[in-house]
Amino acid sequence: MSEGPDSREAGPDRPIGFFDSGVGGLTVLHECLVSLPAEDYLYVGDSGHFPYGEKSADELLERAQVIAGYLLDQDVKLLVVACNSATSAAGDSVRELGRKAGVPVVTVVGPEAEIAGAITENGRIGVLATPATVSSGAYHRALEEQGRAFTVTEVAAPDLAPIIQGGATFSEEVVETVRGYCRPLKEARIDTLILGCTHYPLIAPLLQRILGRDVRLVTAGHAIAGAIQRRLASEGALRDGDGEGGYGFRVTGEKESFVTLGTRFLQLPLGDRVEHLEI
Repeated sequence: MSEGPDSREAGPDRPIGFFDSGVGGLTVLHECLVSLPAEDYLYVGDSGHFPYGEKSADELLERAQVIAGYLLDQDVKLLVVACNSATSAAGDSVRELGRKAGVPVVTVVGPEAEIAGAITENGRIGVLATPATVSSGAYHRALEEQGRAFTVTEVAAPDLAPIIQGGATFSEEVVETVRGYCRPLKEARIDTLILGCTHYPLIAPLLQRILGRDVRLVTAGHAIAGAIQRRLASEGALRDGDGEGGYGFRVTGEKESFVTLGTRFLQLPLGDRVEHLEI
């Protein structure tokens, strides 16, 4: 890490910060808790301003800057933007905030695109994402950076994140909604699908059934955990030991519903680890 007036020592005992529009980023946090169990984590769920996927780029930029600033003030050693819509609209801005504070920033779009580009066999890649993410063109740009010609089919799914956030994920109506979003992906004969919203892994089995077992699904969790491990190792900031670190949550919306739904996403207890945040 380069030294400067705003840089910090990347000590291993500082927490890793996460933020998302709600509970979706918990699918990423879950993978990190499994892959890097010794680390401490602080997660901000901006459920008071959910959904992000239909907000303007300016609105997303403002929320991302506010929450990133809060987490940087909590002395995190690395900041994860665990939201595709926020990454698409504000990734560069958050990375600049992190640079000024001497804190590395990891976002969800790049690592997913890298994996998708590496595993596709026919070069036909699908992206299922929120309208804000699709309109930003972030995945197109990230895939172009892989240096290979891909046929990319993007589908905006305005209803999926709210359905999943609301907890009703497996009714017949939901299945038909998902089938409708998958239709252009099947017509494009994709062999790889990027789940371009951190809520979507909760319906991965449904997507796999509709698209067929030969379509590979790329989610953010595994990609981000690997990126975090590599970055912290390069900074000498990985926490050693076999023990389990702690994890805590700040939520801008209603706390009880976050605990109920978040427990299902995280597959670990939240309980009294959740605090309300006015920001």
